[in-house]
Amino acid sequence: MSSSSVSNGILKFATQYSLYTGCITFGFGVIAVQYSTYFFYPILIGFLPIVIASSFSILAYHNVRHIIRRQLPIVRRKLDKQITAMILIRVIAFVCLSLPYNAYRIYAVNFPTPRGMPMAYAISRLLQTIFLSIYIINYMISCYIFIIFSTRFRRQVKFVLVKKCWQRWKYWCCSINNRIEPDNNIETRNSQMESEENI
Repeated sequence: MSSSSVSNGILKFATQYSLYTGCITFGFGVIAVQYSTYFFYPILIGFLPIVIASSFSILAYHNVRHIIRRQLPIVRRKLDKQITAMILIRVIAFVCLSLPYNAYRIYAVNFPTPRGMPMAYAISRLLQTIFLSIYIINYMISCYIFIIFSTRFRRQVKFVLVKKCWQRWKYWCCSINNRIEPDNNIETRNSQMESEENI
């Protein structure tokens, strides 16, 4: 049996040609369920990113503890501690926000709700949407976490927003010209009035 016939058999097993839309649609067969249950959601989406993020945050924590023993300026040590605390808090938020979605997807793949039961199907879709929203919050919460837990980051954000962005916006949008300028067109007006009197 050649490898091309095996791959063609797998492709025929996994795909179906839809006569209605004219597209190839992937069916969710037994192999796909096993793949998503035992590898994709638990390892690729769930366990592997959590392990990588946790291990690097622990390495950063140990690195900061060794920096304390070295002869470095106090300011540098404080900044390193603050960065490490921010990383640890970010990893904790990552774990808390990604686990519910991964657990629900494993459950939903193994025990799908049929469309024939509209209330149960609507509830499962609602749960999936809620858990997906919580999962997506993971990607936009970093800035807020850093603002809450880091005084230096808070000061930098305040400086950039107030001193740089606000001043530019105020200059571009709200610039009011309050100067009084002399009217230099008096001679042209006088000449126009004289020419009108002559007519």
